[in-house]
Amino acid sequence: MSAPDPRTTGLLLAAGAGRRYGGPKALVVEDGEPWVVRAAHALLDGGCGDVLVVTGADAEQVEELLASHTDGRVATTRCGTWDQGMGESLRAGLTALSTRGRTVPLRVVVHLVDLPDVGAAVVARLLAASSGGTADLARAAYDGRPGHPVLLGRDHWEGALGGARGDAGARAYLRRATPYLVECGDLATGRDVDVRG
Repeated sequence: MSAPDPRTTGLLLAAGAGRRYGGPKALVVEDGEPWVVRAAHALLDGGCGDVLVVTGADAEQVEELLASHTDGRVATTRCGTWDQGMGESLRAGLTALSTRGRTVPLRVVVHLVDLPDVGAAVVARLLAASSGGTADLARAAYDGRPGHPVLLGRDHWEGALGGARGDAGARAYLRRATPYLVECGDLATGRDVDVRG
Protein backbone atom coordinates (compact mmCIF):
# COMPACT_ATOMS: atom_id res chain seq x y z
CA MET A 1 0.00 0.00 0.00
CA SER A 2 1.44 3.35 -1.07
CA ALA A 3 1.13 6.57 0.91
CA PRO A 4 -1.79 8.59 -0.47
CA ASP A 5 -1.06 11.74 -2.43
CA PRO A 6 -3.81 14.28 -1.61
CA ARG A 7 -3.33 16.09 -4.94
CA THR A 8 -3.82 12.95 -7.05
CA THR A 9 -7.35 11.67 -7.67
CA GLY A 10 -8.29 8.32 -9.13
CA LEU A 11 -10.94 8.67 -11.83
CA LEU A 12 -12.75 5.37 -12.26
CA LEU A 13 -14.96 4.99 -15.33
CA ALA A 14 -17.73 2.57 -14.34
CA ALA A 15 -20.82 3.78 -16.20
CA GLY A 16 -21.26 1.22 -18.99
CA ALA A 17 -24.09 -1.26 -19.37
CA GLY A 18 -21.76 -4.11 -20.35
CA ARG A 19 -24.01 -5.20 -23.21
CA ARG A 20 -21.56 -7.79 -24.58
CA TYR A 21 -20.88 -9.02 -21.07
CA GLY A 22 -24.55 -9.35 -20.15
CA GLY A 23 -24.81 -6.60 -17.53
CA PRO A 24 -22.91 -3.71 -15.95
CA LYS A 25 -19.36 -4.82 -15.24
CA ALA A 26 -19.21 -2.54 -12.20
CA LEU A 27 -21.60 -4.99 -10.48
CA VAL A 28 -19.67 -8.18 -11.31
CA VAL A 29 -18.59 -9.97 -8.14
CA GLU A 30 -15.39 -12.02 -8.21
CA ASP A 31 -13.89 -13.68 -5.14
CA GLY A 32 -16.53 -11.95 -3.04
CA GLU A 33 -15.64 -8.43 -4.20
CA PRO A 34 -17.47 -6.29 -6.80
CA TRP A 35 -15.24 -5.11 -9.62
CA VAL A 36 -16.11 -1.47 -8.94
CA VAL A 37 -14.97 -1.82 -5.33
CA ARG A 38 -11.81 -3.71 -6.36
CA ALA A 39 -10.87 -0.97 -8.84
CA ALA A 40 -11.53 1.82 -6.33
CA HIS A 41 -9.33 0.07 -3.76
CA ALA A 42 -6.57 -0.40 -6.37
CA LEU A 43 -6.51 3.37 -6.94
CA LEU A 44 -6.54 4.21 -3.23
CA ASP A 45 -4.02 1.56 -2.20
CA GLY A 46 -1.81 2.51 -5.14
CA GLY A 47 -1.43 6.08 -3.87
CA CYS A 48 -4.39 8.20 -4.96
CA GLY A 49 -5.65 10.52 -2.25
CA ASP A 50 -9.27 10.01 -3.25
CA VAL A 51 -11.37 8.45 -6.00
CA LEU A 52 -14.20 9.76 -8.15
CA VAL A 53 -16.31 7.03 -9.74
CA VAL A 54 -18.37 7.89 -12.81
CA THR A 55 -21.63 5.93 -12.78
CA GLY A 56 -24.37 5.50 -15.36
CA ALA A 57 -26.08 2.14 -15.94
CA ASP A 58 -27.68 0.90 -12.70
CA ALA A 59 -26.13 3.94 -11.00
CA GLU A 60 -28.04 3.57 -7.73
CA GLN A 61 -26.93 -0.02 -7.24
CA VAL A 62 -23.30 0.80 -8.07
CA GLU A 63 -23.35 3.77 -5.70
CA GLU A 64 -24.84 1.65 -2.91
CA LEU A 65 -22.08 -0.93 -3.35
CA LEU A 66 -19.42 1.75 -3.12
CA ALA A 67 -21.00 3.34 -0.06
CA SER A 68 -21.06 0.02 1.79
CA HIS A 69 -17.57 -1.17 0.80
CA THR A 70 -15.40 1.95 0.76
CA ASP A 71 -14.50 4.82 3.06
CA GLY A 72 -15.16 8.54 2.70
CA ARG A 73 -12.40 8.95 0.11
CA VAL A 74 -14.63 7.58 -2.67
CA ALA A 75 -17.23 9.85 -4.28
CA THR A 76 -19.46 9.38 -7.32
CA THR A 77 -20.76 11.49 -10.17
CA ARG A 78 -23.39 10.42 -12.69
CA CYS A 79 -22.96 10.69 -16.43
CA GLY A 80 -26.30 11.34 -18.07
CA THR A 81 -24.97 10.40 -21.51
CA TRP A 82 -23.14 7.23 -20.43
CA ASP A 83 -24.87 5.14 -23.10
CA GLN A 84 -23.03 7.07 -25.85
CA GLY A 85 -19.65 5.64 -24.82
CA MET A 86 -16.62 5.89 -22.57
CA GLY A 87 -15.68 9.34 -23.86
CA GLU A 88 -18.81 10.74 -22.24
CA SER A 89 -17.81 9.24 -18.89
CA LEU A 90 -14.32 10.72 -19.16
CA ARG A 91 -15.83 14.11 -19.97
CA ALA A 92 -18.21 13.90 -16.99
CA GLY A 93 -15.42 12.92 -14.60
CA LEU A 94 -12.87 15.52 -15.67
CA THR A 95 -15.54 18.23 -15.72
CA ALA A 96 -16.61 17.33 -12.18
CA LEU A 97 -13.01 17.39 -10.96
CA SER A 98 -12.20 20.70 -12.65
CA THR A 99 -15.00 22.44 -10.76
CA ARG A 100 -13.75 21.49 -7.28
CA GLY A 101 -12.35 24.95 -6.66
CA ARG A 102 -9.33 24.92 -4.36
CA THR A 103 -9.34 21.13 -4.19
CA VAL A 104 -8.90 20.52 -7.93
CA PRO A 105 -6.25 17.75 -8.10
CA LEU A 106 -2.93 18.28 -9.83
CA ARG A 107 -3.42 15.04 -11.74
CA VAL A 108 -5.77 12.11 -12.20
CA VAL A 109 -5.23 8.41 -12.68
CA VAL A 110 -7.89 7.28 -15.17
CA HIS A 111 -8.83 3.64 -14.63
CA LEU A 112 -11.47 1.34 -16.12
CA VAL A 113 -13.76 -0.92 -14.11
CA ASP A 114 -13.34 -3.93 -16.42
CA LEU A 115 -9.64 -4.52 -15.74
CA PRO A 116 -9.96 -6.80 -12.70
CA ASP A 117 -6.34 -7.96 -12.64
CA VAL A 118 -4.94 -4.41 -12.53
CA GLY A 119 -4.22 -3.79 -8.88
CA ALA A 120 -2.58 -1.29 -6.57
CA ALA A 121 0.95 -2.28 -7.65
CA VAL A 122 0.28 -1.04 -11.19
CA VAL A 123 -1.09 2.27 -9.92
CA ALA A 124 1.85 2.69 -7.55
CA ARG A 125 4.39 2.04 -10.31
CA LEU A 126 2.66 4.53 -12.61
CA LEU A 127 2.73 7.22 -9.93
CA ALA A 128 6.33 6.45 -8.97
CA ALA A 129 7.47 7.02 -12.55
CA SER A 130 6.11 10.58 -12.66
CA SER A 131 7.14 13.94 -11.27
CA GLY A 132 3.99 14.64 -9.26
CA GLY A 133 3.05 17.78 -11.18
CA THR A 134 0.47 19.11 -13.60
CA ALA A 135 2.56 18.24 -16.68
CA ASP A 136 2.60 14.49 -15.95
CA LEU A 137 1.46 12.24 -18.78
CA ALA A 138 2.04 8.51 -18.49
CA ARG A 139 0.23 5.27 -19.03
CA ALA A 140 0.65 1.67 -18.04
CA ALA A 141 1.89 -0.72 -20.71
CA TYR A 142 1.66 -4.50 -20.81
CA ASP A 143 4.42 -6.22 -22.79
CA GLY A 144 4.90 -2.92 -24.61
CA ARG A 145 1.18 -2.48 -25.41
CA PRO A 146 -0.27 0.82 -24.07
CA GLY A 147 -3.22 0.36 -21.72
CA HIS A 148 -4.80 1.65 -18.52
CA PRO A 149 -4.54 3.25 -16.09
CA VAL A 150 -3.49 6.56 -17.61
CA LEU A 151 -1.97 9.40 -15.59
CA LEU A 152 -3.14 12.83 -16.77
CA GLY A 153 -1.63 15.93 -15.21
CA ARG A 154 -3.99 18.93 -15.17
CA ASP A 155 -2.14 20.54 -18.10
CA HIS A 156 -3.48 17.72 -20.30
CA TRP A 157 -7.15 17.78 -19.29
CA GLU A 158 -8.25 20.28 -21.91
CA GLY A 159 -6.55 18.29 -24.67
CA ALA A 160 -8.08 15.05 -23.44
CA LEU A 161 -11.53 16.64 -23.23
CA GLY A 162 -11.21 17.92 -26.80
CA GLY A 163 -11.65 14.43 -28.22
CA ALA A 164 -13.78 12.87 -25.47
CA ARG A 165 -16.94 12.16 -27.44
CA GLY A 166 -18.90 8.96 -27.76
CA ASP A 167 -16.63 5.96 -27.35
CA ALA A 168 -13.41 7.77 -28.29
CA GLY A 169 -12.17 8.74 -24.83
CA ALA A 170 -8.75 10.39 -24.87
CA ARG A 171 -7.36 8.04 -27.54
CA ALA A 172 -6.67 10.70 -30.19
CA TYR A 173 -5.04 13.06 -27.70
CA LEU A 174 -2.82 10.32 -26.30
CA ARG A 175 -1.66 9.38 -29.81
CA ARG A 176 -0.56 12.99 -30.39
CA ALA A 177 0.84 13.71 -26.94
CA THR A 178 2.77 10.40 -26.63
CA PRO A 179 2.67 9.66 -22.90
CA TYR A 180 5.56 8.00 -21.13
CA LEU A 181 4.93 4.25 -21.06
CA VAL A 182 5.42 2.46 -17.74
CA GLU A 183 5.87 -1.27 -18.27
CA CYS A 184 3.61 -3.28 -15.95
CA GLY A 185 3.39 -6.59 -17.80
CA ASP A 186 5.03 -8.35 -14.86
CA LEU A 187 2.20 -7.18 -12.59
CA ALA A 188 -0.95 -7.72 -14.69
CA THR A 189 -2.25 -8.52 -18.16
CA GLY A 190 -4.14 -5.24 -18.45
CA ARG A 191 -6.82 -6.95 -20.56
CA ASP A 192 -10.38 -5.73 -20.37
CA VAL A 193 -13.01 -8.38 -19.82
CA ASP A 194 -15.78 -8.08 -22.42
CA VAL A 195 -17.48 -11.46 -22.15
CA ARG A 196 -18.12 -13.86 -19.32
CA GLY A 197 -15.33 -16.41 -19.04
